[in-house]
Amino acid sequence: MDLITRGSNVIMETYKRYPLVFDKGQGCVLTDINGKEYLDFVAGIAVDSLGHAHPGLLKAMQTQMEKLVHISNLYWSEPGIELAEMLTKESGLDKVFFCNSGAEACEAALKLCRVYGKLKKNKDAVEIIAMEQSFHGRTYAAITATGQKKYQENLEPLMPEIYHVPYNDIEALKAQISPNTCGIILEPIQGEGGIYPADPDYLKEVRKICDQENIVLIFDEVQTGIGRSGKLFAYQQYGVVPDVVTMAKGLGGGVPIGGIIAKDHVAEVFKPGTHASTFGGNPFVCATAKYVIETLTNPGFFDSVAEKGEYLKTQLEALKKDHPSIQEVRGMGLIVGVQVDADLAAIVAKAMDKGLLLITAGSNAIRFVPPLIISKAEIDQAVQIFSECL
Repeated sequence: MDLITRGSNVIMETYKRYPLVFDKGQGCVLTDINGKEYLDFVAGIAVDSLGHAHPGLLKAMQTQMEKLVHISNLYWSEPGIELAEMLTKESGLDKVFFCNSGAEACEAALKLCRVYGKLKKNKDAVEIIAMEQSFHGRTYAAITATGQKKYQENLEPLMPEIYHVPYNDIEALKAQISPNTCGIILEPIQGEGGIYPADPDYLKEVRKICDQENIVLIFDEVQTGIGRSGKLFAYQQYGVVPDVVTMAKGLGGGVPIGGIIAKDHVAEVFKPGTHASTFGGNPFVCATAKYVIETLTNPGFFDSVAEKGEYLKTQLEALKKDHPSIQEVRGMGLIVGVQVDADLAAIVAKAMDKGLLLITAGSNAIRFVPPLIISKAEIDQAVQIFSECL
């Protein structure tokens, strides 16, 4: 019995998996059990920020595993403290809560803004505004905040008092705000919705409204954060600082870790017992994430991500003259979407046959989210294969 059949017999069918079993990876290349190599422009869906089998990352993991993997959050450990110091310094925010995933990070952020609303606004301030076509995760509050009905099918009733308005539409947002609005959550670049960056003036106006109305502004940077935009967080590209930012995916370079960073005046409403996470921020994941952040914040790293991102966009734009099915190339840094008037699933499948891993975003885009260490030569290779698939 082959591995895929064995897996199908015992693993729930929550993913529509491709008929591939990967055995190992090196840099930006994955190798399947038959020895075929694939250029990886999925990176575990924007997770493998330093690629596969990065020697420095492996060393950091091994060193910490030999010392201490896990303790309860009833106690302190040095890696967690040091990682939190790095993240607050680089983000411009004040306090960190660690968990294990992006959905948990969004859950924590939504809980935080509701507690804030009740304690610092009024007892009925529980309303949260999210965006249409957004994606925030699979837990109940996160899936309710997600502005795509397909993810909510058969899960009703959803969490109450969470509303959706069109993205980049400031008048629609203003119309939804009430005295009981405690939080607004949005992605600076909508990822699963199709790679749509926010309008800079829109974000500035949202920030202004939140200040005026005492509303907690949450930026979901689970996918766009940790260097993917060309800065540690995408909001730093806009010059608009949220009250809370969520993070996960690329933070651990493949090891599960998530979290939120918040301004002091918001973070202080969380007290012992308000929220917790058994595994969140244990010494092993924090030591791993420390290495990721140390690498990303080395001089020139973010600049290289921005440069390679522009190069990728330019190369993809150049395909338009030969492929009229390409309607738009959009994104920032190394999160790029190509809107194509074609069968996206067929393009992904054909690319896979040719040794390139791609995924879709939303209903109309092919997503390019390679490891941040991708080279221009590998970008050229990916664009050539993509062109052949079109």
